[in-house]
Amino acid sequence: MHAMQDEGGAPLSDGAGRGGRHTLVGTTFAVAIFTLLADQGTKVWALAALEPGRPVNVIGDVLRLNLIRNPGAAFSIGNQATWVLTILAVGVIVVIVASMRRIGHVGWAVCLGLLLGGALGNLIDRFFREPGVGRGHVVDMIDYGGLFIGNVADIAIVAAAVVIAVLAWFGIGLDGRRESDRTPASE
Repeated sequence: MHAMQDEGGAPLSDGAGRGGRHTLVGTTFAVAIFTLLADQGTKVWALAALEPGRPVNVIGDVLRLNLIRNPGAAFSIGNQATWVLTILAVGVIVVIVASMRRIGHVGWAVCLGLLLGGALGNLIDRFFREPGVGRGHVVDMIDYGGLFIGNVADIAIVAAAVVIAVLAWFGIGLDGRRESDRTPASE
């Protein structure tokens, strides 16, 4: 067996072995940490620089900075069930972390990192902001033409959804294998 491995030719592994998988998990954590720091940093800035009810135009009325504290989810859905959103966010984080051991493609590493960082960013608000633990309101400040107001965590989550759609379009699974590689060739 060792003699076969020493000879030149096709590798005996797919490249996502121990070292490759560790690199992908590291990439996931790096993206998550960057996302979390960017989200929390912009929230600290917004709380210090913006006043609720006094939007600041960035690109006319199309893109504004408008500080709000959101008790619900996107589009202020679930305003009366903040604790449910907290539990869901914890569940999402657990699933992401559990999925990380199967990562075999850099696209999935980036995607899971964006999801993890975004979920953690909003979860921190739920735990540590008023009105209390598990019921905290998320700090939002990016106003998209009055349609909705979000934050960096939300941008990361939407970007992850786009990456998931692209990966699905190309048939690339979490393990890095293409769908065509999973099914036996027809005879």
